[in-house]
Amino acid sequence: MKYLIPILLFITQLGFSQNEFTHDVYFDTDKYAVPLTEENRLLLFISQLDTIAVEKVSIYGFTDDRGSNEYNLELSQNRANAIKEMFAGYGIDPNLITNVNGKGEILLKVLNENEVSQIRGLNRKVEVIVSKKLPVKAIKENNKEEVEIAEDTKEKTTDDIKKGTIKKGDKIRLDKIYFKTNYSYVTSDSKKTLLELANIMLDNKGVYFTIQGHVCCTQNSRDAVDKKTGKRNLSLARAKYIYDYLERKGVEKKRMKFVGMRRKFPLGGEPKFDRRVEILVTYVGKTN
Repeated sequence: MKYLIPILLFITQLGFSQNEFTHDVYFDTDKYAVPLTEENRLLLFISQLDTIAVEKVSIYGFTDDRGSNEYNLELSQNRANAIKEMFAGYGIDPNLITNVNGKGEILLKVLNENEVSQIRGLNRKVEVIVSKKLPVKAIKENNKEEVEIAEDTKEKTTDDIKKGTIKKGDKIRLDKIYFKTNYSYVTSDSKKTLLELANIMLDNKGVYFTIQGHVCCTQNSRDAVDKKTGKRNLSLARAKYIYDYLERKGVEKKRMKFVGMRRKFPLGGEPKFDRRVEILVTYVGKTN
């Protein structure tokens, strides 16, 4: 596939439009392991998304026209799944990936028999479509409530949960919950605060929330590497650590989500304060 690289790079450069960003990943015959050259191209594409507010990611797998329908559907799904795993490994929030579908074969369309091999190579692929979030003004026209939440997000404390003085859109920074440098687990002096949080959430069953993980000390808005796994998704791993802890303590999964915020929102103080988790309240209902 080396002779395809100049063509593929050109295709990648053309893949960016105003509201959507597209990228194709190409595979060897009958394979769904991502070739190294394609992994490098995908990493470059993902790095270009760092400064973009992503609404959703769709991943569609394809095969060439050889093989049975059943075989091609399975292979195309495996290719789509492989790209999904790579996105998560490079720090893309899995909750943003809304479609991961194997579409099967692409019918061969050629005008010259000499092009058959090249066209089939281009059909063995995964298409990635990244949709950009609409600007606030555009969102306001479609969903007034969503804009009001974004513009009126106020930071509160866990005491506000106990007092019942929180509402949808409020944000709570979890003070005294700190993470070990380069890892997703908390320091020993944070566990008491974490237990208190679990008890508060158990006592306030009407509160639904998203756990937002953050990191410090990275370039631009890229995520940091989790030394335990080697993946560049440390902010997501930290949010999931809190999610898993609360689940073990009895907080219902349906009330919680977790996302990695990378280093998009540094606090400007000591690095340890950016190794943090915040809670965004998404719904407040009755406890009974």
